[in-house]
Amino acid sequence: MLKTLTCAEQFLDLKTPQVMGILNVTPDSFSDGGKFTQIDSALSQVEQMISDGAKVIDIGGESTRPGAVDVNEKDEISRVIPVLKAIKQRFEVIVSIDTSKAGVMSEAIANGAGMINDVRALQNDGCVAIMSQCDLPVCLMHMQGLPRSMQTSPQYHNLIDDIKTFFEQRLNDCKQGGIDKQRLILDPGFGFGKSLEQNYKLLAHFSDFQSLGLPLLAGLSRKSMIGNLLNREVDQRLAGSLTTAVLAAQQGAKIIRVHDVKETMDALKVINAVIDQA
Repeated sequence: MLKTLTCAEQFLDLKTPQVMGILNVTPDSFSDGGKFTQIDSALSQVEQMISDGAKVIDIGGESTRPGAVDVNEKDEISRVIPVLKAIKQRFEVIVSIDTSKAGVMSEAIANGAGMINDVRALQNDGCVAIMSQCDLPVCLMHMQGLPRSMQTSPQYHNLIDDIKTFFEQRLNDCKQGGIDKQRLILDPGFGFGKSLEQNYKLLAHFSDFQSLGLPLLAGLSRKSMIGNLLNREVDQRLAGSLTTAVLAAQQGAKIIRVHDVKETMDALKVINAVIDQA
């Protein structure tokens, strides 16, 4: 399996799990909506996440929480690109853009993004074509349905096999579209069209996706699967988030997408110390 990802002019070492810090520049994200919509507050948060150990900053300009309202391409670009430019001017860090729109991807690539993170796995019009014209890594996430309706009684014949089949189809479509498999990352999509029980089954079998031979990304930070299990509000889900991060890393996750960078880094350092002695 690939040990290093080439992200434009920078490199991401995947020999050990790396932390991707979440930067939502949206007014309505479930955890931190509205906090980082201004450039100064966004840069301050990025500086803190880098200091805490994040190797990737993932900028999102459209909330994908259950029930989220769609954002048009022009508005998403106006939210994301100025922040991307400001980060690139000030910091040496890989910047990922969390988007499903070809136009946003194109603008992000032109302005120095090092990675694309797509919850719709390049299924929207023009996305495969845009990504085939560059050499950036792209994360393909599994989602059943759309954000507005995805949590309405999600159904699977066999949860793990169905998600694997989805990935195999997307990998084939990417290959046909001219995207090198070595540029791809897979995210099984915790909380995206999965019930509480299905989310924990997915976490229990996360290692099964290693058979696809690509780096795995796990995004569980502060999600409702933690809040609903523990009866905790969003700002009280740190312990649960750290536990899921540890479990994912133990099962082969190479990128852990989180809000709480410092605490996650501490947890991963402990895991790595144990792995080194195994």
